[in-house]
Amino acid sequence: MRIKSALAAVAVVALAAACGSGGGDTGDSSGGSGEPVKLDFLSLAWQKESVEANKAIVEEWNKANPEIQVTYVQGSWDNVNDQLVTSFEGGDAPDVFHDDSPALAGFASKGYLLDLKDKLPASLQNDIPQAAWDTVTFDDGSGDQGVFGVPFLQESQVIIANKKLLTEAGVRMPTPAEPWTWNEFADASKKLTKGDTYGVAWPMKSPVNKVLNLALNFDGTFFQTAGGKTTVKVGPEEKAVLQRIHDQLYKDKTADPAALGMGTADPLPGFFADKYAMLPVGVYLRQQVAEQAPDGFEWVTLPPLKGTTSNQGAVSQTLSVSADSEHQEQAIQFMSFFLNGKNQARLAKGDWLLPTSQEAASDPSITGQEDGWDVATASAKDLVVAPFLKVNGYDEWKSKVATPVLQEFFANKVTLDEAAKRLVEEGNEVLERYQR
Repeated sequence: MRIKSALAAVAVVALAAACGSGGGDTGDSSGGSGEPVKLDFLSLAWQKESVEANKAIVEEWNKANPEIQVTYVQGSWDNVNDQLVTSFEGGDAPDVFHDDSPALAGFASKGYLLDLKDKLPASLQNDIPQAAWDTVTFDDGSGDQGVFGVPFLQESQVIIANKKLLTEAGVRMPTPAEPWTWNEFADASKKLTKGDTYGVAWPMKSPVNKVLNLALNFDGTFFQTAGGKTTVKVGPEEKAVLQRIHDQLYKDKTADPAALGMGTADPLPGFFADKYAMLPVGVYLRQQVAEQAPDGFEWVTLPPLKGTTSNQGAVSQTLSVSADSEHQEQAIQFMSFFLNGKNQARLAKGDWLLPTSQEAASDPSITGQEDGWDVATASAKDLVVAPFLKVNGYDEWKSKVATPVLQEFFANKVTLDEAAKRLVEEGNEVLERYQR
């Protein structure tokens, strides 16, 4: 999921001032006092279109439900989890809050979140596929599995390509029904590499999630659990994507090594200048391409690649209810309205991401060909829960082990076998501390 700055300092004050209820649900829409129930909703929307959609949905709810009034609180991805921990421990957490699924496991184990299992309306439960619910299903701290959020937005990896260069190279245009295999992608990259143009740029400033999600194309999971113990695994399945990217960089020379240190959007100037023909990136980057492309520049969204499977790992943006909310029933009612199919389509369009709602995924506003929405939305069918989502200690493994090792490997400073050895040995030392 993207993490962007959005008025972080203001959000700290707003969250503390706006949130706080504590206790349990009275079950009375008016709270038993004749006054409207008041809920605080912490949103992490940051793009203009997304913020507008969030606020509009809250306003629509408030107009239709005078007995349950929701206050919109603007938060920031930069520091939301630190804010929430402080709020949970201080007893003044928002009733409903926006986050992403990796954060929920820790909150759930500490009892901060309401278990939504068997509490949501059937219409919402049935509209969202089980693979998405898996991203919010965690141990509740007592050994039982609970559902601690409603997943509503996800991200896939697609390829954004220069249409003119593809046409000139005479490569087959892939479709969601017939995507490129990784071999076809490598061949296309060779045909597109000529003169000052590279076939592809791999921005790998933050390589870990991208690599782990794409590794599922070859059934690579990077983690295995046996006897209740999780260890790092780097075998042929995990090495497949690593080797293929490395080959493009140093064997085929179809990928520009200078792009490795770039963030996701950094190659765009080169893309617009025909330096790079293709960019394997998150689906949300289509927004910046659409907004920044020079007049007359034609681009297309190509579907995710296929290895032995088309699977990609996914995490979800989520809404959850605080366990200490005084109005849990009303919070669930609001959340269910906020995330119905019609509204999920609006939220997905505002964030240029994929809705989990099957109703939303068929909405004409996000299924047309313009800006690659048809290809983007179709890619949701291949998303499965990212294996690392359930790994205790993953964040430390990612930051202290995997990121530096993968950066060295892609910079051609260590071999694949050396990288694999370090990922496993150093990684298991990290994970061991979390399993004692």
